[in-house]
Amino acid sequence: MKIKNLMYVFGIVIMLFNCSSSSDDEPTPNPNPNPNPTGKITYNGNIKSVMSANCTSCHGSPTTNSAPMSLTTYSQVKSAVETRGLINRINNANNPMPQSGLMTQTNRDLIQQWVDDGLLEN
Repeated sequence: MKIKNLMYVFGIVIMLFNCSSSSDDEPTPNPNPNPNPTGKITYNGNIKSVMSANCTSCHGSPTTNSAPMSLTTYSQVKSAVETRGLINRINNANNPMPQSGLMTQTNRDLIQQWVDDGLLEN
């Protein structure tokens, strides 16, 4: 009987030690879900990768498939937005860019937000 009680006490003590934390280390904080604290969309942080994935196969340097301009740099993309109607073209349901029409609405919205935020580079 005494051994049985001793086993219960021993089991409870082990469970208490396993459930307690004796580490002096602070837990690792969660990474910032928004690494851009201003919330602004930038060319280098957001738009460049969208352009590379969706546009530069034709609008590269050099251009291919009769593309009229390159869209590989910030200044080229900014100029295309300001003077060549890039936003209207990527949102055109009848004649979309890219011609495959495979750019996601999320990416279209991201480009529009970049324009609304002031065409920031960095």
